[in-house]
Amino acid sequence: MTMVKDVTHRLVPAPAGRIHLVEQGTGPLVLLVHGFPESWYSWRHQLPALAAAGHRAVAVDVRGYGRSSRPEDVSAYRMLDLVDDAVAVVHALGERSAVIVGHDWGAGIAANSALLRPDVFRAVGLLSVPYAPRGGPRPSEIFAGMGGDEEFYVSYFQERGRAEAEIEPDVRGWLAGFYGAFSADTMPAPGAPDPHFVSRGGGGTLRDRFPTEAPAWLGADELDLYAGEFERTGLTTALNRYRTMDRDWEDLVAYDGAPIAQPSLFLGGSLDASTTWLSDAIAAYPVTLPGLRGSHIVEGCGHWIQQERPAEVNQHLLNWLAGLPS
Repeated sequence: MTMVKDVTHRLVPAPAGRIHLVEQGTGPLVLLVHGFPESWYSWRHQLPALAAAGHRAVAVDVRGYGRSSRPEDVSAYRMLDLVDDAVAVVHALGERSAVIVGHDWGAGIAANSALLRPDVFRAVGLLSVPYAPRGGPRPSEIFAGMGGDEEFYVSYFQERGRAEAEIEPDVRGWLAGFYGAFSADTMPAPGAPDPHFVSRGGGGTLRDRFPTEAPAWLGADELDLYAGEFERTGLTTALNRYRTMDRDWEDLVAYDGAPIAQPSLFLGGSLDASTTWLSDAIAAYPVTLPGLRGSHIVEGCGHWIQQERPAEVNQHLLNWLAGLPS
């Protein structure tokens, strides 16, 4: 198990009630935001590297996860509230500004934090999920139209209780399969049933298409840590992020097509569907991310980029951070 030494765990006040964070190092603040289904621990390889390079590295448990507050109301997981949490963490740490870096859903939180609060977030790093400005049809309509005879996982997650019924009887086994399905070394071969989809008609599950082995980057003790958190909290409040996407589309109408001007960075895996399916969003970066200072595709890497390839991710992050204006 990868131990994270010399870190400080803290609970700080936020609109959610409290946010749990893990802090290491001193210097300019770098806020690290995880995705689904993860935790602050997803940044275990980045915290010491950033601290050693002279940064104050802080990884949070996003609202709904871990030791952070878990409001029951689905609407409490709208993007505007998650941005407010990020701002509250910066202020609770006694800082006025920060660099924000996110992975997966955390990339969306990071992007919107930079977009909505440029006074607080001076630069933004996005891992695995490219920035695509708000626009187009309602998200639920887009996802419902994907897959043809199959149902896209986002639509599956949006129905309250449905994914929970699949996951919660065996959280550890489901997580191992989910991580494995989108990791370079264990993802299904080309032509195999795609784990992003389930069979329509109510009989299928995502797990039907998961691999049986965990990926190499995930040791048994590390899997135990993730599973222990979700066995304690359940999955509903983490899944609620998927259930507020239409609300985000309504909330952010004033930002339709809006670019993010601050210095930015994108890192994606060449085998990650988030990168390949959204290649048009990456191609649009000259317009949507005019402050882009680096866009890198890590060859042979899947979705869990900072855990699959920590040394490369750390080097890209440190090079980018070193070039930012102070």
